[in-house]
Amino acid sequence: MKRIINFIFLVFLILSATNFLYAQDKVIAVVNNEIITQKDLSDFLNFIRLQYSRQFQGKALEEKINSMKRDLLQRLIEDRLILQQAKLEKMGTESSRVKSKINEIKKRYGSDSDFESDLAKQGLVQADLENKISEQILMYNLVEQKVRSKVIIRPDEITSFYAQHKQEFLKPQERILTMFILQDEAVAKTVSYQLRLGTKLDELAARYAFTTDKLSASAGQELRPEIENTVFKLEIGEVSNPVKIDGQYFIFKLEDIIGTQQLTLVQAQERIQAQLFELKLQEELAKWLDELKKQSYIKILEN
Repeated sequence: MKRIINFIFLVFLILSATNFLYAQDKVIAVVNNEIITQKDLSDFLNFIRLQYSRQFQGKALEEKINSMKRDLLQRLIEDRLILQQAKLEKMGTESSRVKSKINEIKKRYGSDSDFESDLAKQGLVQADLENKISEQILMYNLVEQKVRSKVIIRPDEITSFYAQHKQEFLKPQERILTMFILQDEAVAKTVSYQLRLGTKLDELAARYAFTTDKLSASAGQELRPEIENTVFKLEIGEVSNPVKIDGQYFIFKLEDIIGTQQLTLVQAQERIQAQLFELKLQEELAKWLDELKKQSYIKILEN
């Protein structure tokens, strides 16, 4: 009886593994003479997650990935089309650029083993990452040649955009602060109290160890919450209580408030140039991809 049970369990394991492999090998799309499998899509998702882990962590990372899942297959199809075109035109990738990108990613980790461990969590090894980066460079080079290099922003377009969107180019209210940095909580409380009493800075410097710096703060500047919650409650001349940040104590004194200001065309033109360039680039890239799609055989088999 025990042998029969073991045999049934073994069969169950084999069937489960077979079903898993079948699901992974399932063809979900055909792009010209290449197939895209469920595993290709899973690997692509893991690579995207690894890329975005530089900017997002935990729940924020998963929310970002989930927001992209719906369009991921279309993006993978477009990437295949661009790669196929790059290979047709015999474009190459410099290995030094791939190595440089890998080293850049590795710097975010404490050690090579941490790096490899994180890759393993995503179901990847370094060779997979090198291949993906090589493909990305190929795609970038082709898009640069076919689309990006042909996007031109004329001076009159910048002027017209500025006139129509002037309200978007306002310099927000700016708070000018003196920041005191101390290592001891008791000393920080004393210095904060003495500053409120109006004790002169040189007198405090002679008695207590601290450093000072200037800080300019504007709303929406992505300040640390501890700083933002403190400095935007101060009145001119007011001194904050000590704020503990990364083991140090910070005191803020609000010196001045500079009101909202309208940026001139000269001050805004670099930002407008970048904005218009990105809009035109996306439009031209969409047109170019549509042409590639018209010339290609694409079939989506996913239910």
